[in-house]
Amino acid sequence: LGWRVYVTNPTKSPLSLKQAVRAYRDEYLTERGFARLKGFPLSLTPIYLQREDHITGLIRLLSIGLRVLTLLEFQVRRNLEQNKEKLTGLYIGNPKRETARPTAEILLAAFKEITLFLIEVKNEVYAHLTALSPLQQRILVLLGFPTTIYTQLGGQSFTPE
Repeated sequence: LGWRVYVTNPTKSPLSLKQAVRAYRDEYLTERGFARLKGFPLSLTPIYLQREDHITGLIRLLSIGLRVLTLLEFQVRRNLEQNKEKLTGLYIGNPKRETARPTAEILLAAFKEITLFLIEVKNEVYAHLTALSPLQQRILVLLGFPTTIYTQLGGQSFTPE
């Protein structure tokens, strides 16, 4: 066994030991968000910004990014749980490994090989996207998007401005 010390600021109504322990057990959820802000992929690291509004804007933008990552993760995990499914193929070194709780970072990494080619011919630009793998298609469905959201981007042509 062991000891664990819980310290907090006083609240208006005191917490029972059971309430305090329950609150602190979920603390990692909040801490994970801050770790994401400070580390990969959002990287809120010390940079040289002179104006207060630039600092505020950067933090707001990164917090929106954090919310998007959290929502992406939540949506996929919830749909996997509802369907009683697991995803395979997310882990490069172990393609048969299954998970019902993928992180947003690992889900996004599944899309890193996507390439967009823009080809200009006679003042007209053609777009070509690489095809989605079955895993990528499955992730889009778990996110609640039709696969056509991706496929309709390729094969388009437009005139550059």
